[in-house]
Amino acid sequence: MCRPLLISLLLLLASLASWSGEPVLSDKPLVITETLGGSDQVQGCAVLLHGLARTHKSMRPLAKALAAAHYYVVNVGYPSRKFAIAPLANMAIPPALALCRQQGLTRIDIVSHSLGGILLRQYLQANTIPELGRVVMYAPPNQGSQVVDKLKNIPGFRLINGPAGLELGTDAKSVPRQLAPVHFDLGVIAGTRSINWILSQYLPNPDDGKVSLENTKVEGMRDFISLPVSHPFIMKDKNAIRQTLHYLQTGAFLHEPKD
Repeated sequence: MCRPLLISLLLLLASLASWSGEPVLSDKPLVITETLGGSDQVQGCAVLLHGLARTHKSMRPLAKALAAAHYYVVNVGYPSRKFAIAPLANMAIPPALALCRQQGLTRIDIVSHSLGGILLRQYLQANTIPELGRVVMYAPPNQGSQVVDKLKNIPGFRLINGPAGLELGTDAKSVPRQLAPVHFDLGVIAGTRSINWILSQYLPNPDDGKVSLENTKVEGMRDFISLPVSHPFIMKDKNAIRQTLHYLQTGAFLHEPKD
């Protein structure tokens, strides 16, 4: 095998491992699972949006924690590799909001991983969610990712990451960079630990193996915290989940006191 082809193959495998972290990628139609937490004690609806090349299963630990905290949870699964960001946003978000509204709940919180946060920002460009409470984004590529800049022209990248993956770079065609600053109550949780040294060499440090810490930030966010967690596993991290619950309830993360 020639050297350029071998390098391309290694980069693609690294990209697949970093985005998914799961044995099967989801190309299924929209899937929504719901869990009622706390019967008459329900305090609101929580919509969960997974990341690129993931499934709703990746958000189950968080869904269980939110249900235990008396949220009505709507865990959305969508075909992240089949469509561009704009159609994905319109496909995934309205049905989830409809389920919340069917319960008569007057507050809707949203928690996203990676691409899921960009879908929400895209949706809010042209739509409003009157019941929107607080939002927590895990490792969102709010300023795009240099990894996409590096890999997008390698044969096979589109097959693995789909049209949405091609839109997550940092150049002029980057969808995240074209979106307006946020005007909702947002807390961002970034990861600073990478298990993918191949991709990390293309990212400014610190990074989570897919997105640099700086590129998770966005103008208008209310709070920000970084944790020593990698991109594929941040939404399952117990501390990240604890921070999420605290932010949804108080509007702030639990920052360690400084000496």
